[in-house]
Formats: sequence, C-alpha cells, structure tokens
Amino acid sequence: MAKTVWLKRLAIGSGVGIVGMAGWLWLTMLSPWFYDRPDDLDDIEQRIHQVFVYGTLRYAPVRLAVMGSFGSPEDAVLVGYQRNGLDLTPEPESHVNGLLLTIDAAELRRLDRYERLGVRYDRRTITLEDGTCAWVYLRRPDTRTALAS
Repeated sequence: MAKTVWLKRLAIGSGVGIVGMAGWLWLTMLSPWFYDRPDDLDDIEQRIHQVFVYGTLRYAPVRLAVMGSFGSPEDAVLVGYQRNGLDLTPEPESHVNGLLLTIDAAELRRLDRYERLGVRYDRRTITLEDGTCAWVYLRRPDTRTALAS
C-alpha cells in the first residue's frame, strides 16, 4: 500500500514537473509575450527561405515545437566558422556541420522569435560549402560580451 502511494506521488510530481518545464520553455522561447520584433528590422519576404541551423534546431522535436514543421532538413556544412557553444565565430580553417532547412515566411518569423532576432541574434546570409546561400543566426556582439562578464 505504501509503495502504491509513493508511486502515485512520484507520477504526479513528475507530471507537474514536465508540464511546468514545458510551460516555462513555451513562455521563454515561443510565446509572443516576451519578444517584440525590433522596428528597425526588414520585413520578411513572402517566399521560400533556406536557413542553416547548427544548435538546438538540429533536433526534429525542437524544430517541430518552434516552427510547426521539420523544415525538410538536409545535411550542410558552413566553412570558415567554428562553433563555440551556441555561437559561431569566424575561423578560416574550421567548419561547422549542421542542417539546411527549407521554410516559408511564417516559419522564418517563428525562428526569428525563437532566436530573439535583433535582441540576441542577427540573421545574416552566408554561403555554405556547396555554394548554397542561406540565412544563419549569429550572436550579436553586444550579447556575447554581456554573457562573458
């Protein structure tokens, strides 16, 4: 009997923890309440976009939660950069393995919100190893120094 009560409490506690974590992640990463797109950013063109991802967005469940799709991922390589945690820094002799996503404007808008475009990251066009031009999110220099202090 005591074992059953303990298992029920563990199951309830785990469920509450998972729901709480999911809610926190949604609020901090996906909700529209904690991110206002800066006014100085260009509007997103209504077309198909290609985006190179190298961090958490390499994982299908994360892409599905963030964009609402998988983005038709293909393996891709970015040359001339190295990965430092969730940052990319120029390094001529290095490369970064990642995925090339093909997405629409609405999905790009959701990625911009997830990456906090204009606040935490900038989105730049970079040419990949195979010659494909794609967007890539690069950490803003002012946030890099703020995190280092």
